[in-house]
Amino acid sequence: MSDTNTDTTAPFDRRAVRAHRDRAATRFTESDFLFLETALRLEERLRDIRREFIHVLDLGCHLGGLGTRLARHRAGSHVVQCDLSPVMAGLARAASGSAVCATVCADEEALPFAEDTFDLVVSNLSLHWVNDLPGTLVQVKKILKPGGLFLACLLGGTTLHELRGAFMNAELAIEGGASPRVSPFADVRDSGDLLTRAGFALPVADLDTIRVSFAGALELMRDLKGMGESNAVAERRKTLSRRQTLMEVSRLYPTHSGNDGRTSRIDATFDVIWLAGWTPGPDQPQPLAPGSATTRLADALKTDERPAGETPGGQKPR
Repeated sequence: MSDTNTDTTAPFDRRAVRAHRDRAATRFTESDFLFLETALRLEERLRDIRREFIHVLDLGCHLGGLGTRLARHRAGSHVVQCDLSPVMAGLARAASGSAVCATVCADEEALPFAEDTFDLVVSNLSLHWVNDLPGTLVQVKKILKPGGLFLACLLGGTTLHELRGAFMNAELAIEGGASPRVSPFADVRDSGDLLTRAGFALPVADLDTIRVSFAGALELMRDLKGMGESNAVAERRKTLSRRQTLMEVSRLYPTHSGNDGRTSRIDATFDVIWLAGWTPGPDQPQPLAPGSATTRLADALKTDERPAGETPGGQKPR
């Protein structure tokens, strides 16, 4: 395992990321709703792919739920899982038992696996804390066999923009200045470009937006801590937030009426970027040749097919 030294030029403090996961590990299941949802969506995407994956790596496994399900339902017993947090890796090993081949503590920025080891690498909400995402993607491509698949999701886009805005305005009002509170997130277009630069074939990047309701801002922050997703920005304030500032965050956070019409609720936005790419090889999927489609687009859209340039009224524009 590499030493995750703090780099003053890096956006994230990797030691803090590890410490946050260590502290969250024993009570992670109390706040893992987002990880469960994205794991289900990841499995759905795998079911749409008509091929078998034997050797699988779960990169950033947390407590090992995804790797265990893949081992039992998708890939026999040839699953390896790893996590930056030694506490989470230990709990994942105990929970998975003999369902997976191995559980190791490893840094996503320095993968300890040989080239051409895995048919599939998955990662569920872990890579948004990586400082060198391009370098990590290059490493992932190396450890995949020719024709292997990389499938991952990470937080990006406008994730937690409501909390970010409330914190900035609260600190300006109470303390006279704002500090970095929410990590800088990648956008979907840049993420797709990174797959191409890393050498993946058929790269795909798309975005899911998940909105979660909470009783208030303090409850949201409590769950973020329980997920191990507390602020790990390198330039973050190292002291505890003032109570008055937290109360102002709660006051400024946008609210709406709950289902009973009497209580107030808040919504938190999580933008989930999905990445998929294949390593070049004879077994990788190939795009269909032009004209080889067996289904008409007009039939799928339940509309009439018209020649190019013809208007709905049947006349060509002048």
